[in-house]
Amino acid sequence: MNPILAFGLAVLTAANLWTISATAAGGLVVVELFQSQGCSSCPPANANVNAMTARGDLLVLSFGVTYWDRLGWRDTFATPAFTNRQYDYAKGLQSGNVYTPQVVLNGRQHLPGINRGELHAAIAHAGRVPAGPLSVAANVVSVAAAPPQAPSEVWLVRYDPRTIEVAVQAGENDGRTLPHMNLVRELVRLGEWTGRARTFVLPPPGSATLKTAILMQQGRGGPILAALSL
Repeated sequence: MNPILAFGLAVLTAANLWTISATAAGGLVVVELFQSQGCSSCPPANANVNAMTARGDLLVLSFGVTYWDRLGWRDTFATPAFTNRQYDYAKGLQSGNVYTPQVVLNGRQHLPGINRGELHAAIAHAGRVPAGPLSVAANVVSVAAAPPQAPSEVWLVRYDPRTIEVAVQAGENDGRTLPHMNLVRELVRLGEWTGRARTFVLPPPGSATLKTAILMQQGRGGPILAALSL
């Protein structure tokens, strides 16, 4: 067993630790959907991604973006921070521009996500992101030491696992009720990691309904190197 992973698993046996999903030790495919309630093309991709939220081998995250608000409906969960994350991916993936719907897998590839078969095939070939040097005890994220690394960013993501129905009353989806799942509500950059052991204190969640994930990413819009779902 990888010594870093063994260390993380040993630490997690303490009674006061948060519980990491059973599949985290085997790795997760990080599925990030960028969508807007004001985008008429988004509902099929939303449905496809919603159907995957129960899979234990996936970390599914749905981000509302703001740039379609001008079409007459202001997305009720979108924030500029989520829009900025998508623009970072446009640079990192050299995709030229942002679009919705867009599904980003492990920070390494992207596709619209409208075609369910295409999406499933892409996920099957994406490979799982390991927990790597990440572990969590109580409200502290620990990143174990490793050989010198290119600078990586450690992110806190909090998302709502419930199904949230939104009745859209204007814009391209006027009159439709759109179901959302795993909506991201908080995105916080905890700090940078370059190979030295580090710890980060997690702020309390804004709501008790939110679940927590930790991502380690190689620069803004770069590949996701490690992921934990708590």
